[in-house]
Amino acid sequence: MLVLVRHAMPVHGPETPARDWVLGPEGREAARELCARLPAGARLVASTEPKAIATIEPLGPVVTDARFDEIARVEAYDGDFRTRRRLYVEGTDLADWEPREEVVRRFGAGVAEYATGGPVVIASHGMATTLWLTATVGLTDPGAFWDDLRFPDAVVVDLEAKTVVRWP
Repeated sequence: MLVLVRHAMPVHGPETPARDWVLGPEGREAARELCARLPAGARLVASTEPKAIATIEPLGPVVTDARFDEIARVEAYDGDFRTRRRLYVEGTDLADWEPREEVVRRFGAGVAEYATGGPVVIASHGMATTLWLTATVGLTDPGAFWDDLRFPDAVVVDLEAKTVVRWP
């Protein structure tokens, strides 16, 4: 069983780079609530970003792997970031954003390494997860999928059936 988790809502602001954002009290509580529903005893893997690690830490010790980090990009903190992010996951190239093919390659290599045997829970980020799922299971509307992800959220991926279902 492969469960992909989008991190809980971090405390954020322009003074701290997005990759260094941490969970505040509300994000930690939401992470605990999600973890209470996730499979016990699963192998736990997260991106190297604190918000992803903290989202699944309530389940136990977490292995980190940079292949599950969010996309590398140069992005202003303010402005219409949601529109730019949606365009990117839908296939628009943006200057100074990691090529989508590279995100899919690294994320897929990580999944291939960890998703063997028993259940695995991988905590990552919305855009990276959406790109990998689009390439792997063929999301029909990646922009809508990304836009519908919650903080936190979890989906079960069946690679053989090429299905993605939100975790109950």
